[in-house]
Amino acid sequence: MREPSSPVPAGETHESALGDNDDGKRLDRVLAALSEADGLSLSRTRLQQLIRDGHVEIDGVVLRDPGAKTKAGSRVRIIVPPPQKLDIAGEAIPLAIVFEDRHLLVIDKPAGLVVHPGAGNRRGTLVNALLAHCQGELSGIGGVERPGIVHRLDKDTSGLLVVAKTDAAHRGLAKVFADHGRMLPFLREYNALIWGAPDRAAGVIDAPLGRAAADREKMAVVSAERGRAARTHWRVLERYGPAGREVVSFVACRLETGRTHQIRVHMAHIAHPIVGDPVYASGFKSKAAQLPDPPRDAVSHLRRQALHAAVLAFEHPVTGEAMRFESPWPGDLQPARDALVVWR
Repeated sequence: MREPSSPVPAGETHESALGDNDDGKRLDRVLAALSEADGLSLSRTRLQQLIRDGHVEIDGVVLRDPGAKTKAGSRVRIIVPPPQKLDIAGEAIPLAIVFEDRHLLVIDKPAGLVVHPGAGNRRGTLVNALLAHCQGELSGIGGVERPGIVHRLDKDTSGLLVVAKTDAAHRGLAKVFADHGRMLPFLREYNALIWGAPDRAAGVIDAPLGRAAADREKMAVVSAERGRAARTHWRVLERYGPAGREVVSFVACRLETGRTHQIRVHMAHIAHPIVGDPVYASGFKSKAAQLPDPPRDAVSHLRRQALHAAVLAFEHPVTGEAMRFESPWPGDLQPARDALVVWR
């Protein structure tokens, strides 16, 4: 077990002793696990950059190799520099704001909106919109590229997303997300249309996720040594098609962890990928032929994965108020569900 520690705001220092389970592991992986456990809100990519920039010490020695092997009992020191000045322009992009106070805001993100800028993608993102809306009042803990971003949704996944406006809110929300609802009130639930129908009404997928060996742009279920723990709770809400031969189902998925593409990969792993998913359901396109008209036409006209972040509940990190937000199934996905409901 590691020694207990506390979150570190940008511009300050975090220290911790590594435990027996950290022996012989990659430095960036160990720090990522430490950050998650302690609610530091530092992604693995951010930590790798901090290491390369000389902001990480092991037993007083600066290490610049993210792949360096760690030793149990070593003392690690992470120095988080103050946020750099943003070179990203704010843009007057309309936002569907569900809630806002001086500490945070909750947004109902539309499909097609990228959360943060990346290489060759410096405009038209949620961060650009936030910079314009908040006028500089955004937490800088996440680094230059992700001001205020505590968690993210894929570009073509719609739904609820919380953004921190102050460092205090960012640190508090990071603790909540790292806790995954074990000790702190927290709920993230998604709705989705999936291919086929599970043979049970509900279940749990417990399968580590990591980068796919054959395609680094994709995620995959991997060994525990190669990936990070991931758990998804699912339950069937509706089934569409002849009894015993249902072609599509409407499900709710509750995240116990929040890995990249988690629901999409986990549902594909149990042979029920998200309808319309161009990456993880490409082998299921022929399934649409089993649908009658008009469901077949409605499903074939989907332009993205039928996945929506429907429920977000947490305790306000500053006021302690219990907060719960719900977002209805979005309009661009509604025709497919309407056609399936009629067929049912």
